[in-house]
Amino acid sequence: INFINSVGTVVGTIRQNGTNSLAYNNTSDYRVKENVVTEWDATTRLKQLKPSRFNFIGDADTTVDGFLAHEVQDIVPEAISGTKDALDADGNADYQGIDQSKLVPLLVKTIQELEARITALENGE
Repeated sequence: INFINSVGTVVGTIRQNGTNSLAYNNTSDYRVKENVVTEWDATTRLKQLKPSRFNFIGDADTTVDGFLAHEVQDIVPEAISGTKDALDADGNADYQGIDQSKLVPLLVKTIQELEARITALENGE
């Protein structure tokens, strides 16, 4: 399945990946990117996130780990869809969503930063 934007460019796909699995893909080709920066402070941003344990109102018996979308929105805005406290045309809640996979680059960069700090400490730097 291809997902195409308003100018006709594929922006994502769902593909069969082997016999029994799927791959959900966002376009990530270097040819569609510019201003690529690899030096930025992920650890400070990561420390702003507030992972929580909670249950959904409709499932009181199941506790899960996750985030509150509005708390993540200022830190990793691309992970959040919708607007805090939004209502639809009929006045019903229009809930925010989170794509937790958008947090992975922040997590990987933080691990790299921490690894560099550990190595420096081990080497007496």
